[in-house]
Amino acid sequence: MTSIYQVNAQKQFTNEQEEENGFRIIGIIGHTLVNNKGLNNVMVPSWGLDVEYWFNEQWGIGFHNDIEIETFIIKNSKNEVVERVNPLVFTLDMLYHFGNGFVLTLGPGVEIEKEESYYLGRIGIEYEKDINKSFYVLPNIFLDQRFDGYNTWNVGLGIGVRL
Repeated sequence: MTSIYQVNAQKQFTNEQEEENGFRIIGIIGHTLVNNKGLNNVMVPSWGLDVEYWFNEQWGIGFHNDIEIETFIIKNSKNEVVERVNPLVFTLDMLYHFGNGFVLTLGPGVEIEKEESYYLGRIGIEYEKDINKSFYVLPNIFLDQRFDGYNTWNVGLGIGVRL
């Protein structure tokens, strides 16, 4: 026989689980450090818009999108000097929440620019700090390694909403 306390506890547990599951949207402002072989490193402003789906409290998937808002020069794998004009970066990342607000991010992606595009791999860490039940602050740091070129470090601060 089920008591009213057991039913109420199950309802509360289900409601808490639903708060962690589902879609999230995050707007990010940041800077990208472009590591250049033989050229000066450059810090480029960037904006991001992330859409995530969390399956449960620990696992999620994210479509992360960034635009680097500046023109800069890199050396590619053929040692050619290449101009990059406002490249777009798209990644599809697995997300693992490993406790106390920390999230590990890992996934493939692509950097698209009118002259030349690069495939890349991303690894990063984020920290979710709740503002209230729906909104949170999200500082993050990512390493994007282009498979055919250079790498970048991204540091940003986002505001997220749980839908």
